Amino acid sequence: MQKSKKIVILGHFGVGKTSLIRRFVKNSFSDKYKVTIGVHISKKVVGFGSGETISMILWDLEGTDDIRMIRNPYLLGTHGAFFVFDVNRPSTFQNIQEDLAVLSKKMPEVPLLIIGNKVDLVNQDDLNILLKENDISFDFLTSAKTGEWVEDAFLQMATLLKDA
Repeated sequence: MQKSKKIVILGHFGVGKTSLIRRFVKNSFSDKYKVTIGVHISKKVVGFGSGETISMILWDLEGTDDIRMIRNPYLLGTHGAFFVFDVNRPSTFQNIQEDLAVLSKKMPEVPLLIIGNKVDLVNQDDLNILLKENDISFDFLTSAKTGEWVEDAFLQMATLLKDA
């Protein structure tokens, strides 16, 4: 039996939420930036070795500089969430602890994975220093452009939701 799970992808403007979804669903990348207005919904079915499948319904929410402004109706029925920040733009992670606290309050008990995107744009040593100096915990460091760790992040979410 196939389960459907709603996953919301959240974060500030221009952090690569749409690009991450496009890389996962279509294995493609475009550097032509188009702002998401409202929400864009995509779907990908993920299979497990046991024969089970999950239909991941991916809600790409418009970016906002104030996470508190996310419309609550978009979050109703959410099974899992990603918070994406741009490792090359400090403004997208300077208030990450407050952003995550807001999300935790809006979506209690919803698994949340934290993704630092656009690692292809920074030097690895500089990135390590930046993350340590800003005390940023993350689950994955990805590049939607190269595909680095993108599939792994979404499959981790699918695994978290498989038995939920």
